[in-house]
Amino acid sequence: MKPLVSVIVPMYNAAPFIVEALESIMASTYRPLEVIVMDDGSMDDSLRVAQAFATNHPEVRVLSQPNAGVSAARNNAIRVAKGEWILPVDADDRISPTYIEHAVVAICDDVRIISCRAEYFGARQGEWRLPEFSHELLARKNMIHACSLFREADWQRVGGFCEQEIYREDWDFWLSLMELGGRYVRLDEVGLYYRIQEGSRRTKAKVQKRLIVDAVNRRHPAYMQQYLGGPLHYHRSWSKFLNRFRCVRQVGEFTRWTDGDIIFQRRNTLRLTEGVVVKQFAVPNLLRGIWYGMFAKSKARRSYEYAQRLSGLTPAPVAYREVRVCGVLRESWYACRQSECVHTFNELIGVKDYPHREDILAAIGRFTAQLHMQAVLHQDYSGGNILFSDDGSRIEVIDLNRLCFCRQLTRRQRLRNFERLNIDREALRTMAAAYAEVMAEDAVADAEYIIAHRWRKHVKKGITNL
Repeated sequence: MKPLVSVIVPMYNAAPFIVEALESIMASTYRPLEVIVMDDGSMDDSLRVAQAFATNHPEVRVLSQPNAGVSAARNNAIRVAKGEWILPVDADDRISPTYIEHAVVAICDDVRIISCRAEYFGARQGEWRLPEFSHELLARKNMIHACSLFREADWQRVGGFCEQEIYREDWDFWLSLMELGGRYVRLDEVGLYYRIQEGSRRTKAKVQKRLIVDAVNRRHPAYMQQYLGGPLHYHRSWSKFLNRFRCVRQVGEFTRWTDGDIIFQRRNTLRLTEGVVVKQFAVPNLLRGIWYGMFAKSKARRSYEYAQRLSGLTPAPVAYREVRVCGVLRESWYACRQSECVHTFNELIGVKDYPHREDILAAIGRFTAQLHMQAVLHQDYSGGNILFSDDGSRIEVIDLNRLCFCRQLTRRQRLRNFERLNIDREALRTMAAAYAEVMAEDAVADAEYIIAHRWRKHVKKGITNL
C-alpha cells in the first residue's frame, strides 16, 4: 500500500505565486496526496487566493496562523498532517510532476531524507549545483534544499523545525535528522524549481553568517565534534584544520553546553536546560587567556571545585568544560543544578513589607556567619549572588569563582564582607544581630561597623539606601 505524502506549503505574502506552486503540486503523478497550506499572517491577498484554489481541489487544506515565521508555519502544518512522509514546498517554488512518485520508490528503512536536483528560475536561471553529500561537508555547509522528503515520525523525534531565529532552519533540521543515523538520497532528476527574487531570504541570510555558525555550534555540538573534531569556525572550510590545535577538558556528565533558554545575558551568559543552569563565561582577552590556560585555574574549574567544597550552601555542581587553543583558554562553561531558591537578596532592597523579610534577613546573617566560620570569603558578596527560598528557610550563594578559602578571617575581613549589600540600616542591623549571635560577638558593635563601612562605589554614587 502506498504511503500518504503530506505536502506542506508555508505561505507569507505570496499572492502572485501561490497558485503556480499549488498547480505544480496538484500535477504530481503520485497519489495518495494531501496538501496543507499554512498562511503565516500574510498582509496581502495570499490567504484569499489560496482558499479560492482549495475550493476546487479537495486535497488542499488552507489554514492560517498569526505571523511567527516559516519554521512555526511548517511545524503547525505538520501537526495536523496525516501523512507518513512530509514534503515542504515553499509558496513561490514549483515541483516536477514525477518528483514525489520517484522519491517514494527510493524509500527504504535506513533512509532519512530524500531529495533531488534543482534549477533556479525568476531573477536567476540555471541549475542549482549542490555538492555531493558527506557528513563532514554537511557539518560545514548545507547541501540539502528545503524541498526534501522526510518521515513525520522523525520530525517528532527531533522536535520539529527550530522556531528560534537561526536563519537557516532547514540546515539545522537536516543536521538533527542525520544525527539519528541513516542515509541521505538525492534523486538524479530535477524535481524542484527554486524561484530567486531580489532580496530573497537566501540572499539576506548571507549577512547572518556568524549568527548561523553560532546557532549550529550551540545546537549540534556532538555532530560537529564527530565530523570536524570540534566546533564550526567562522572560516568554515578551515574548521577541521583549526580544531587540530583545540584541546577540550570536561569533568562531569553534562553535554548540552550551549543549548537551552537564555535566562541572563550580560558579560557572561546563563542558560537553563533540563533542570541544569549552564554559565558560559565571556571569552578572555589574549593575556587572560594565557594566564588561565597555562598558569591558573579557569573560572569554570574554580566554580566547580568550590561548589564541591561548599556542599549544601550552593546549587549542586554538575560539570565544567574548558576549551584551549594552542594552550590559550578560549571558552569555558560551568554547569550546576537549578536552585530551589528562586529569589535574590536584591528583591529585599527598598521593599520593607516583603513577606517574611525579617526572617529572611536573619537567615542571611546566620548563613554569612556559617561561611565565615569555615573561613570562606566571597569577594563579590552582593545582592545578585545571594539566593533564598520563599520563607528564607534555605539560603544559597552563587558566582563561586570569586570565593577565597582562607586559613582564618579577621573581624575586619568578616564584617567588611557585608559592604556590597546595599540595603537600609534596619535590615543591616537585623542581619548583624543574627550574625553576631552565631559568632558570639556584640551585635550593636557589629551593626555599627557594617553601616559605617559601606562600599565606596555605593557611597560615592549616593546610593547606600541608608
